Amino acid sequence: MKISAKGRYGIAAMVFLARNYDASSPITIISISEHLGISKIYLEQVFSLLKRSKLVNSIKGSQGGYQLSRPPRQITAYDILSSIEISLIEKTGSSSEKMESLNHILARDVFDLLDKSIFETLNAVTLEDLLSALNHEESNENLMYFI
Repeated sequence: MKISAKGRYGIAAMVFLARNYDASSPITIISISEHLGISKIYLEQVFSLLKRSKLVNSIKGSQGGYQLSRPPRQITAYDILSSIEISLIEKTGSSSEKMESLNHILARDVFDLLDKSIFETLNAVTLEDLLSALNHEESNENLMYFI
């Protein structure tokens, strides 16, 4: 499984929106770009895919930006990655007709199970979970230890 930079940036941007979910005004691409250190143009491509998958709502105008379309607990890592990535598992075709039986067994006994495990794992992790883990990590970084 390979997650592209676009997929990682998509998750990061969605966590940023989740952090600001209760804000009354939408979050601009520029704000997200500055906070995460990601190119504005690149983020526009990511948000185009997220909007197409109905994970975010866009508000046009001078006070415009993006908001999550659902609460953070209802959006999973799978939702985000499947809207951005072409394929979460890259499968190549058979290299030889003599391997047809082996390829069938691999597909059934390995790759299909792997697909299912990846789906179940990514579908079990919500934006709320990621935000909670991030907040916990940041609070641990701010602790000062004295000897």
